Amino acid sequence: MTEWVRHNMKLNNRHSIKDTYHTLRLVLGDQLNHQHSWWQETNDNILYVMMEVRQETDYVKHHIQKVIGFFLAMRAFSEEKQANGHHFLYLNIDDTNNKQDFSANLNVLMERFNIQHFEYQLPDEYRLDEQVRSFSEGLSISHKGYDTEHFLTKRDTVSELFKNKKTYLMETFYRKMRKQYDILMEVDGKTPLTGKWNYDAANRKKLPKKIDLPPAKHFLRDVSEVEKTIRAAGIATIGNVQAERFNWAITRAESLELLEHFIKIRLLHFGTYQDAMTERNYLLFHSKLSFAMNVKLLSPLEVVTACVSYWEKHQDTVSIAQLEGFVRQIIGWREYMRGIYWAKMPKYSTMNYFNHEAALPNFFWTGKTKMKCLSHSIGQSLDYAYAHHIQRLMVTGSFSLLLGVHPDEIDKWYLGIYMDAIEWVEITNTRGMSQFADGGIVGTKPYVGSANYINKMGDYCSNCSYDRKKRHGKDACPFNSLYWDFYDRHREKLGKNHRIGMTYRILDKMDSEELVKTLEQADFYKKNVNLL
Repeated sequence: MTEWVRHNMKLNNRHSIKDTYHTLRLVLGDQLNHQHSWWQETNDNILYVMMEVRQETDYVKHHIQKVIGFFLAMRAFSEEKQANGHHFLYLNIDDTNNKQDFSANLNVLMERFNIQHFEYQLPDEYRLDEQVRSFSEGLSISHKGYDTEHFLTKRDTVSELFKNKKTYLMETFYRKMRKQYDILMEVDGKTPLTGKWNYDAANRKKLPKKIDLPPAKHFLRDVSEVEKTIRAAGIATIGNVQAERFNWAITRAESLELLEHFIKIRLLHFGTYQDAMTERNYLLFHSKLSFAMNVKLLSPLEVVTACVSYWEKHQDTVSIAQLEGFVRQIIGWREYMRGIYWAKMPKYSTMNYFNHEAALPNFFWTGKTKMKCLSHSIGQSLDYAYAHHIQRLMVTGSFSLLLGVHPDEIDKWYLGIYMDAIEWVEITNTRGMSQFADGGIVGTKPYVGSANYINKMGDYCSNCSYDRKKRHGKDACPFNSLYWDFYDRHREKLGKNHRIGMTYRILDKMDSEELVKTLEQADFYKKNVNLL
C-alpha cells in the first residue's frame, strides 16, 4: 500500500479504504453539490477521490484566501461524505506521493485499486473539460461523464437560443428563464408580475450619507494550519489573510445560514444600492453567496426560490425592485455568462478586439495609488478576496480598458484575486463585459466611465488626491483624460456604435486646444502609470 493511501486512512478512518474497487469517481473542487444523485445511496464498490494539486493552485497566482477556502470546503465535503458511508480518498497538497496533477494521480489510483470503470462530473472549465475528456478517452476501461446537476441550463442553451446571431442579448435569455421556471410570473406564465420584466433603472442609486449598513455575517475559524501548509508547499499567492477577515462560508450548513442572513437582513435594499460604492463598508447589501454557489454548495434555483418565498410574505417591507435585481443576477446573468463561455471557448480566451498590449500597473498587486477609487477597490480585494460587480466593472475594469491593458493580464488578475472566480464566470465578465475584448458578444458597448460616473455612484472622489473636475493639468483625475483618449483612438471601431453616439458628438464639439491638452495628459499618465 502506498504511503499516501496509508496516510489518508489515518486521517479519515471512519471507513477504511479497501484494496479493490470496481468504480473510481473523481470529484473536483468546485463540484461540492450535496444534492447530486451520486450521494443519494452508498456503494461499497465505488471509491471517490478528491485532490488538492499544484496543477490547480499554480495555473494563475491565486489569493491566499481563495486557496484556503477551496481546501477547507473540499475537506469538509469529503469528511461529510465519509461520515455518510461513502468510500472517499482525499489527497492533501502535502501528501508524499501526490503527483500534483489529476491525470497522474488517477493513473496511480487506477492501478492501485484495480479500477474497472471511471466516472466524473463534467468540469465547468474548458481546460479541465479537455483534460478529463482526453484522460478518459485514453483509458482501456469504460468511463462515463455526468452532469453536475447544478445549473438551470445546458452548456448549449445560449448558443442554440442565439444561433446565427452576432450579439447575444441577456434580456432575451433572462425572459426565457423567467418563463421556463415560472419565476415572478403571472398565472398565465407569459406576463411578468407587475407587468415589468426589469427594474434595472431603479437599481442605480448612490448610497445616502445616513443609512444603517448591516455587518457582514462571519464564520470565523482558525486557518493558521492550512495557511502554513500552503506556504510550506511553496504555493505562490497574493492578498492577505487574517483570522478576523476569513469569514467565508465553506460548508453547506454555513452557506444556508448566509443565504438566510442575506434574505432577512440585506435583501431589503439590495436592488436600490447594488451599484453604489463607498469606503464605509465593503459589503453594503450584497449577498456574498457567489463562492458558495460557484463551488455548488448552493443551487441557483434554491437561492432564488428562497428569496421569492420570503418576498411573497414580506411585500410590505421588501419591494419587487430589490428582489428582481437579485433574481436577474442569478438566473439571468450567471447562467447567461456560462452559456457564452461554452458557446465561444476556446477562441474566446484569445480575443483582443482593440489589440491592447499595455501591462497591468504595479499597484494592482499592492493597492498603492493616489487614486482613491482604485486604492480602495484593490486594497479591499487584497484584504477580502472580494469586491462587488461595479467595483470590478467600473473601477478596476474601466481603468484597465482605458489604459489599454492586454486582456490576458486582466484575466489572470481577476481569476486569481477573487474568491468566486472560476473561469466560466470570470472570463466572460472580464474579457467580455469589462474589456469589450470580444468586440460586442456580451456587451453592446464598452463599459468605461470618467470621474463623473465614479462620483455619481460613490464617495471615493471626495477623499482623493486627484480633482474629479479636471481633464488636464495638475492633479487632474486620470480617468477623465484616459476616457477621452480611449474614444479618440478607437473611433474607427466604435464611431458607428449607436449606443455611444452622444459621446462622439461631445468629443467632436470639444475645443481643439482642450482636446490636445486632454490627449497629452492621457499620454503622460499612460507613460507614468506606476507613479499615479
